[in-house]
Amino acid sequence: MSLTTFRYAGLTLLALAATGGTQDAEASERIRIAEQFGIAYLPLQVIQDQELIQKYAEDAGLDVDVEWRRLSGGAAVNDALLSGSIDIASAGVGPLLIAWDRTRGNLDVKAIAALGHAPNFLLTRDPEVQSIEDFGPEDRIALPAVGVSVQARFLQYAAANTFGAEEYDVLDRQTLSLPHPDATAALISGGTEITGYFSSIPYQYQALKHEGIHKVTDSYEILGGPITPVLVYATDRFRTDNPELYEVFRAALEEASEIIEADRDAAVDAFLRVTGSGLDRDFLSGLVNDPQIDFTLVPDNTYSLAEFLYQVGAIEHRPESWQDYFFDEAHAWEGS
Repeated sequence: MSLTTFRYAGLTLLALAATGGTQDAEASERIRIAEQFGIAYLPLQVIQDQELIQKYAEDAGLDVDVEWRRLSGGAAVNDALLSGSIDIASAGVGPLLIAWDRTRGNLDVKAIAALGHAPNFLLTRDPEVQSIEDFGPEDRIALPAVGVSVQARFLQYAAANTFGAEEYDVLDRQTLSLPHPDATAALISGGTEITGYFSSIPYQYQALKHEGIHKVTDSYEILGGPITPVLVYATDRFRTDNPELYEVFRAALEEASEIIEADRDAAVDAFLRVTGSGLDRDFLSGLVNDPQIDFTLVPDNTYSLAEFLYQVGAIEHRPESWQDYFFDEAHAWEGS
């Protein structure tokens, strides 16, 4: 099934619902969506800028109140989702897998789509650190959520490859949770205990512009190839109880991806309008046009991380494939 089919199959359901009398067109619906810091969430920022949820809701005869919440770290996002404070989560593969594993048979959290390929860099300002083996006991590595964020899982994966599977969490005691803007500022300033930072776009490129900061490794190197590190996900309860609204979100997400691929520079302008970022437009344009980065919805190389988390005991249930932790609408894609 193509991405275009992904959208229009859902809109067919919307049209049927709108004409079938099952939805009161005058009633106001609500959808609450969590985003995080950075341009890795660009499809969500385009949805906001272009008011795509409102567009598809109007087509379906729905009156929708859209709430956007900016959170930091997969742990905070998962807490908000499981407490019912948000309807749509956006976070790394690691947080999604934890939520999927712990809600099987009740809330049944699963992914809706990926948000694109982007490498995550492990950075340091210590010239003596050239590999993860070189981090000493006094070093502190910032990342969005200790032991939970996708960056934390990448670090564990790298540690397992370097020190052995039984030592996969050996560096966890040296990590601390910081939002990306704060971690970037701390690494650049050099005035804190932070000597390392497992980053995200655009912050890793921003940090590398400063003298004395270099890359130790990245997620593509650690996993042996590109990965779509960030996903959007929800509970099956939300999907089942709000089928029209769920399809509206999926349609908006697909159009946002198409808008970005058609004109990445225009998407940068949307990012700047939505976030109020002070980053240079040319800098961001060069970043989103990097051949290592795209904004596909199709998951890629997520299952290798799922297998790793099962092998080290971080999740109790072993998924048979990536499809186990994605909703059915994505199963026709050639994902991984």
